[in-house]
Amino acid sequence: MMSQHDKAAQFRTLHAAPGVFVIANVWDGGSARILTGLGFRALATSSGACAATLGRVDGKVTRDEALAHARVIVAATDCPVSADLEKGFGDSPAAVAQTIRLAAETGLVGGSIEDASGDQDKPLYDMDHAVERVAAAVAAARTLPFPFTVTARCENYLRGNPDLEDTIRRLQAFEKAGADVLFAPALPDLAAVRAVCAALSKPVNFMVAIKGKSFTVAELAAAGVRRISLATSLYRTAMTGLVAAAHEVKDAGTFGFLDNALSTPDLNKFLQA
Repeated sequence: MMSQHDKAAQFRTLHAAPGVFVIANVWDGGSARILTGLGFRALATSSGACAATLGRVDGKVTRDEALAHARVIVAATDCPVSADLEKGFGDSPAAVAQTIRLAAETGLVGGSIEDASGDQDKPLYDMDHAVERVAAAVAAARTLPFPFTVTARCENYLRGNPDLEDTIRRLQAFEKAGADVLFAPALPDLAAVRAVCAALSKPVNFMVAIKGKSFTVAELAAAGVRRISLATSLYRTAMTGLVAAAHEVKDAGTFGFLDNALSTPDLNKFLQA
């Protein structure tokens, strides 16, 4: 097994290398083993997929639950793992800093902090407060004995404020506060992606997960993206297969889904240590 320091260094190398890489979002130890076995070089958790494994919707998981979920994934792979840490499980910069420290204790080598407040009446933190929270995450990360990668997320396009100029301003402020990677989910088109990448000097993550707002690896690389994440898309695809198979059994009384299913021996090839 690689040390946490080595995994963290490997993760940084992926961001520093030319071109783009895909970080695959997983939801349990089994999916972590499978995607590692398929050759992905880094993995990430997904808050939405994590919540779904507990029978809940995104945003309804505690910090302890999210970190326990991450610990299982970290233990299942030699790949570096970064976590979707939502808003840091608290409003204050101190809460965010504590989340980063606790995340590091699970074996994670990176994590994202977003500027969404969780308050329906005011869904985004004010700019100054959002920046203070990112700065606190960075300060906590810099005290660790390995290079923990902090990703700062601007949630404008997911939270009812599709303002590209404000998105860029926020990302630039997060970059100035020390964030290692910048991320604005749900950018509407490649022109917006190019504008964001051109405005920043640190690596930009693009999230592939939304119909009509996801592009090819080649297109995103040409736009300047350094990292591509998959959010809940792989989990939702797996659940699509589950729902279709269950409908076939319940409604038709047939088992045709077995013709395309992995055999137990083939699945076990990924799961055996």
